[in-house]
Amino acid sequence: MTDATRPDPTDRPEPRPVLEHELLHHGKIWDLVSEQVDLGESRVVREFLDHPGAVAIIALDAQERVLLLRQYRHPVRSELWEPPAGLRDVEGEAPVLAAARELAEEADLRAGRWHLLTEFFTTPGGSNERIAVYLARDLSPVPEDERFTREDEEAGMVPIWVPLDDAVDAVLTGRLLSPSATVGILAAVAARDRGWMTLREA
Repeated sequence: MTDATRPDPTDRPEPRPVLEHELLHHGKIWDLVSEQVDLGESRVVREFLDHPGAVAIIALDAQERVLLLRQYRHPVRSELWEPPAGLRDVEGEAPVLAAARELAEEADLRAGRWHLLTEFFTTPGGSNERIAVYLARDLSPVPEDERFTREDEEAGMVPIWVPLDDAVDAVLTGRLLSPSATVGILAAVAARDRGWMTLREA
């Protein structure tokens, strides 16, 4: 297959005209909305979660271990092992700065090197949430007197450092189910196996 005939599986924005927009529920973090959309050959009504977006951080230490935090997630009634992550809920904040803020708040860590690993839509059939996953390296602790006071589910988070290859095994055997963990860990290993050449500037 030549380059001229090679398929190009690249997602691209192709918005359709929105004829009506209705706020069904204004939530604490995200809203439920309904939109009538003109698809050209038909008009449809779609309801979805209007989400501010989020970031996740694959933090790797010098031993190539990844940081995972155990956090209770009520909708799935489960304690999940996840990378540090959080909402993009600060107006005008760049995504990488949101990632740095979340790494400090949830893990008491700073990173000397940041790269964008990948991005993904969590549930494109029902939500517009988009997560940017960053690789954080050259880690150092946040000074004690500058640390964030965690509350609610975050107060009980338990950190562990897992060898990256062991984390891949946990994903592939179905022991890790968090989307940010599965996507981030697999993206990190794929990038490592390519000599980190696929990393993008943060």
